[in-house]
Amino acid sequence: MKTILSKNDIFKLISQKPPLIESYVALDEQLQPNGFDLTLKEVAMIQSGGQIAASNTQRQISSLRPLAFDGTDNIDLVAGTYVITFNEIVNLPKNVMALASPRSSLLRCGVTVHTAVWDAGYSGRSQSLLVVYNPYHFRLQRNSRVAQLVFFELAEETEGYNGAYQGENIKRG
Repeated sequence: MKTILSKNDIFKLISQKPPLIESYVALDEQLQPNGFDLTLKEVAMIQSGGQIAASNTQRQISSLRPLAFDGTDNIDLVAGTYVITFNEIVNLPKNVMALASPRSSLLRCGVTVHTAVWDAGYSGRSQSLLVVYNPYHFRLQRNSRVAQLVFFELAEETEGYNGAYQGENIKRG
């Protein structure tokens, strides 16, 4: 029977090549008993409409406008939707998939993170939707832990993700 990966399992996979997770901010703080906390790299506003169709050839992703952090690496967000980019690059083996949830502190502030499935074989620096429901505002600091990624070992290896977002937001030398 395959299971959710523990802190020790995750640490072992981080130590392999390629590492399960790279470009993290503070391993000791981010490695959790049941997952790994993802941290905030960038925040952007959605600037256009988008389209998902039956064929990927008709897909139109909304354009984004990056927002600037202040001199203390904070950003004040009014109620609304934002696209966030994580610091971490995730390299999933072909027998591991992942799901993410917002950290509970966000929820207690009237903010959430919506994510998609991280398919086995995916490699990239992912983006998610941050929604501020709080009508007063929400202050967020760069490198804050905003979501926890939980890893699931599959019963068998798959062919691996090979979609449009493979390798997203990674600049390699």
